[in-house]
Amino acid sequence: MEETLDALADGDASVLAGGQSLVLDVIHRDGHCHRVVDINRVAEFAGLVEADGMLRVAPLVRHRTFETDAVGGGLGNLLRVVVSHIGHPPIRARGTMIGSLAYAHPAAEWPVVATILGAELDLVGPDGCRTVAAERFFTGPFSTVRRREELLAEVRLPLLPAGTGAGFAEQRLPQAKFAEAAAMAAVTVTDGLVSAAAIGLVNAGPCPIRARAAEDVLIGSTFCDAAITEAAEAAATLDAAPSGSESDQRRQRRALKVLARRALTQARDGW
Repeated sequence: MEETLDALADGDASVLAGGQSLVLDVIHRDGHCHRVVDINRVAEFAGLVEADGMLRVAPLVRHRTFETDAVGGGLGNLLRVVVSHIGHPPIRARGTMIGSLAYAHPAAEWPVVATILGAELDLVGPDGCRTVAAERFFTGPFSTVRRREELLAEVRLPLLPAGTGAGFAEQRLPQAKFAEAAAMAAVTVTDGLVSAAAIGLVNAGPCPIRARAAEDVLIGSTFCDAAITEAAEAAATLDAAPSGSESDQRRQRRALKVLARRALTQARDGW
């Protein structure tokens, strides 16, 4: 950790973990990168731990880790559903959750997961460690509050009840590209009524979107078809913030409405 921070201290270096985004930026000269700091041999960066009601994810935890039963309960259900839509097997074998969060691609899945779950992110730099809520971490496409001399050292995701259903639906062509639009949901039903809901929209605005209006529709409902349709409508019309021409925005909202309905139906009925 200390050596990594020393190498980043002048703000002129980039961190290499999986390299699925950084290497492309270097090749195409899209990013400011004078020096690359490879952290793959830093053993302490490979941890994945459940403690105090949180899942603690370190910088070298690969996407493919979440394809397994490494995480249980409702959070494990959500992560397994989402990770299957990230890139393709070679990307999932190398790419990392924290790398995706730091890169902040507007169509990436993990930033929205972190946002809708209220995750906490630890940034470590010359001035010590600071903790930032996921909703304040992302400031725009490819933009976060992380300073170049800081390392995104850990993300903490709250565990979800075992009975939580998860769903994810996306519009993506071809398969290896980022999604044009997507929606995800994690919904908990207690005694026949929705007691908790986390709904997110991907590529629906400049920052990851938590669809709070849609969540409010579901809370206390019986999670029936009518409630799902109303929540999907709220997500597309009240929560989404697409850009572009008026016709582009209408098209994006129609797609998000369909995707939100599919994700919620999957969360209720399973795959």
